[in-house]
Amino acid sequence: MTQRGRSLLTGKRDDYDFDPESVPVADEDVLDLLEPAVQEWWVDQFGEFVPGNGGFFTPPQRGAIPLIHEEKNALICAPTGSGKTLASFTAIINELFRRDRESPDGLDNSVYCLYVSPLKSLANDIHRNLTEPLDGIADIAGERDETIDIRHAIRHGDTSSADRQKMLEETPHILNTTPETLAILLNSPKFKEKLRTVEYVVVDEIHSLAENKRGTHLSVSLERLETLAESSPTRIGCSATVEPLDTVGEFLVGYEDGDPREYELVDTRFVRDFDIELECPTDDLIRTPRAEVQTRFYDRLHELVASHTNTLVFTNTRSGAERVLHNLRETYPDIDESNSGCHHGSLSKERRQEIESKLKAGELQVVTTSTSLELGIDMPHIDLVVQVGSPKSVAALLQRVGRAGHQLGQTVEGRVIALDRDELVECAVMLTKAEEGFVDRVFIPENAFDVAAQQVYGMAINSIRPESEVRDILRRAYPYRNFSDDDFERLFRYLTADYDGLEDKNVYAKVWRDTNDPPDGEHHYEEYPVGEPLVGKRGRMARVIYMTNIGTIPDSFTCDVLVRGADQWVGTLDEAYLDTLEKGDVFVLGGDNFAYRYRRGSKVYVDRTAQRPTVPSWFSERLPLSYDLGREIAQFQADIVEKLESDGPPAVRAWLRDRPLDENSVRAVTRMFDEQVRYAGPESVATPSRLAIETELNRETYRRHYYVHCTYGRQFNDGLSRLLAYHCARRTNANVQVAVADNGFSISMPLNRKVDLGTILREADPDTLAEDLRAALDGTDLLKRYFRINATRSLMILKRYKGYEKTAAQQQVSSEMLLSFAQELDEFAVMEETYREILEDKLNLAAIEVVLEDIQSGDVDVVDQQVSTPTPRAFGLATLMASDVVLAEDESAVLREFHERVLDEIGEDDIDLDVS
Repeated sequence: MTQRGRSLLTGKRDDYDFDPESVPVADEDVLDLLEPAVQEWWVDQFGEFVPGNGGFFTPPQRGAIPLIHEEKNALICAPTGSGKTLASFTAIINELFRRDRESPDGLDNSVYCLYVSPLKSLANDIHRNLTEPLDGIADIAGERDETIDIRHAIRHGDTSSADRQKMLEETPHILNTTPETLAILLNSPKFKEKLRTVEYVVVDEIHSLAENKRGTHLSVSLERLETLAESSPTRIGCSATVEPLDTVGEFLVGYEDGDPREYELVDTRFVRDFDIELECPTDDLIRTPRAEVQTRFYDRLHELVASHTNTLVFTNTRSGAERVLHNLRETYPDIDESNSGCHHGSLSKERRQEIESKLKAGELQVVTTSTSLELGIDMPHIDLVVQVGSPKSVAALLQRVGRAGHQLGQTVEGRVIALDRDELVECAVMLTKAEEGFVDRVFIPENAFDVAAQQVYGMAINSIRPESEVRDILRRAYPYRNFSDDDFERLFRYLTADYDGLEDKNVYAKVWRDTNDPPDGEHHYEEYPVGEPLVGKRGRMARVIYMTNIGTIPDSFTCDVLVRGADQWVGTLDEAYLDTLEKGDVFVLGGDNFAYRYRRGSKVYVDRTAQRPTVPSWFSERLPLSYDLGREIAQFQADIVEKLESDGPPAVRAWLRDRPLDENSVRAVTRMFDEQVRYAGPESVATPSRLAIETELNRETYRRHYYVHCTYGRQFNDGLSRLLAYHCARRTNANVQVAVADNGFSISMPLNRKVDLGTILREADPDTLAEDLRAALDGTDLLKRYFRINATRSLMILKRYKGYEKTAAQQQVSSEMLLSFAQELDEFAVMEETYREILEDKLNLAAIEVVLEDIQSGDVDVVDQQVSTPTPRAFGLATLMASDVVLAEDESAVLREFHERVLDEIGEDDIDLDVS
C-alpha cells in the first residue's frame, strides 16, 4: 500500500482491528481515484472493514466507482446492504467536489445529478448515502482550508410549493426524485432549464421499475432528458438480484440508431453468504389439527425472535402481517407495543415512518410486514428475516431475506415457514434454486400506448417539434424500440381524435400534426423547412391537464355490495377482487354467501344463496407465482416421481435432505408425492413434458369438476383457464365456473354437461389464441377495470380538471359509458392497449402460446383421467372450488375428508412411514 494510504489509516484512527501494513489491499487503485478529502472520509468510515472486504471497498463499489469516474453507463447488481447506492453517490460527489474546487466560480446553480427511486420513502432515506458523505467530506475539506458546496434536495409529490420555488432560486446539484416527478420537471417551463446540466442519472431499485409501466414511463423521460441535456448523462442503475442482466441493462441505457447504448455490468449478485432453510411445523399438515399447527408455528416464530436481536417477518398479505403481530403480542408477554410493530401500505405515512425510524435505530425486536419493506431503507440491526408462506419468486425471496445482515461479511440468515402443502413444494424448489444462483426473469412491458400518449403529449406541450423527433425519442426508449410506423399512426389517430363521434363523448384532440406551411401561411415555423411534418399541442389548458393527470399508478376503490331487488347494502369488495368473479360465482361476505350477478360503476349486485363459495376471499391479495419458478417446480416434480418409481420414498427423502429443508418438510413433501403416485399413478403429476387433468363427478353438489395440474404460475393459469372455460361454455351452453391457483386451475359445470377438456387443450390453436382470449374477456369486469385504468392513463378520462377531481369509482362510471363505443372503433389505441396489457402482462399470452405449440408438436403430453376423489396434488384446487371455506377450520375438515378418501383407496397400511 502507498505511504499516503498508510498515513490516512494511521493518521486518522488507531482503533482498527488489523495492522494496515500486513493486510493486503486489493483496491488501492480505486482509492487513488478519490480526491484527498474524499479519500480521508472514506478510509475513516470504512477502514475497519478492510479485512472482510479485501480492501476499502465492497465488490460492487470496487467495480462501480472507476466506471462512474470514466463516465461509463453501468448497471450495478448486488445484494441488499452491499453499498451499491453509496458507491454511486460517492463517485459522483467526488467528481462534483473536484469540479467545484477547480472552477473559480464553483458549480452552476443547476442540477448535475438526478437520483430516481421508485418510492418516496427511498428518496427520503438518503441520510446514510448522501447527507453523511457530504457533511463528512465538507468537514475534512474545511480542516484543509477547502470549501465544498454541493447541495442536495428531495423533490416529489409531497414537496411544498415554497420548497419548489426555493429550488429555482438555489438549485440542488443532486436532486432526489421519483419517475412521476421527473416527468413533471421535464415539462416545467423554468425548472427544465435547470436539467440541461445533468451529467449523471442514478436509477435505484431499477428491477422494481422495469417490470411495470412506471419503468416504461421513466425510460421515455430519460430519453427526453437525453435530448434536453447539454451532454449525454451517464446512467447508473442499482439493482438487487435480477435477471436477465442484459435486458435490464438495455432498459437502463436505451437505444441509439437502432442499437443499445454501451454499458458495463457490475455483477456481484452472489457475494453474500446465505443461511436459509425451509421449516414446517409438522410432517403432516392435514392430519395434525390446525390449532396445533398454529401453536407450533407461533412457538417456533417466538423462539426465532427471542434468539435474535431484530427480526423482520414477511407475510403475503397485509391482514396476515396484522394477524401475526397480534397473536405474538397476545401469546408471549415479552412481545408488546414497546418492542414490536407492523408496517404495510394501508397504514398512515406517519405510522410507517415511526416504524422505519425505530427499525433503523434497532429499537424493535420484531416487525411484521407484507411487501412495503422489501425495498429501500437501510436496517442495519436486522439479523433475521422470517418469511411466512411462499414469496412466489426467488428474486422476492432474496430481496426479502437480504434485509438481514445488512453489511458485507455478515451472513444473511433467513427462515421460510410453510403452512400449506402446495406452498411447501414451492418453497422447497425456491430455496434450492436460490442456493444454486437461479433468479426469475423480469418481463418488461412493451409498446404501451397509454404511456406513449402521455409522453408524446408532454413533448408537444413543451414545443412544436418535427414528428420525426418525437418518433426518435420514443424509439430510443427500450420498451418502444420496436414501435412500428403502424403503431405511431394508431397513436396519433387517438391523440388527434381522428374518429367520428369521439369529441361528442368529450374526448378531445390533444395534439395537432401537420406539415409546415410556406412563409406566407398561417402556421409557418421558420426554424423548420417547408413541408416538414410537425406536432404541437391542442388546447389552452394542455399544460395544466398534463401536469395534474400524468402518472401510471392506477387509482383503486372499493365497491358497495347490494342485494338485488331489496337494494340492501351488505358490505364492500376491493375492485381487484372483481377480476376473479364471473356471473354466478359465489363468495363470502360478512359470514353470508352471495352469488355475483353484475356491476354498475362502483356498485356490485348480488343474490343471497345457500350455494357453496367458489372464489376465496383472499384471492386478490396474494402475489402470483413467477413463471420461471413454476417451470422449475415442474422439473422438481418430474425428478421426485422418477426417484419414487425407481427407488421409493427413502431415496426421495435422502435426495431432499441435500436441500435446505428441515426434516418435517422432507417427510411432508415425500409423503404427498408418494400418496399421489400410489393413488393416481405417475402420469397424474405435471412435469415439463406433461399437463395432467383429472375429472371428478361430484353427485352431492351435482357438479363436474376438472382439475388441471399446471405449475406455470397464476398468470399463466388465469389465461389458460379463461381460454378453456370460453370453449367449454360455447360447447355446453352451461354456467362454467373457474378457480385459479399457482399450481393449476379447476373448471366446474353442471353434472349433466360434459366436455373432453383434454381434447380441447390438444386442439387449441396457438395462432388464434389472442383472438379467443379477447373474445373470452368480452363483458368481464377485468376488461372494464383495465379499460378504465388505460383510459385514465391515456388522458381519455381526466382525474383532475379545473379544480374538480374524479375518484376511481367516478372514473369507472365514465369508462363504462365509453367502453362499448371504444370497442366499435377501428384499432383504437386505448382499447388495443387494454387488451395488450391484459393478455401480455396479466395473462402471460406468450408462454401459453409456447405450451400450446409444444402440445401440438408432441413435446408436451396431455394426460387425463377420471378420479373418484381429488388427488393429493389437487387438494388445494378442490378446496378453492368445492368447499364452504368460511373459516380455516372448515378448510382443514375438507382437506381431511379428501385425504381419508385417498388413504381408503390406497390402503393406510401401504403408506411408507419408514423413518430412514
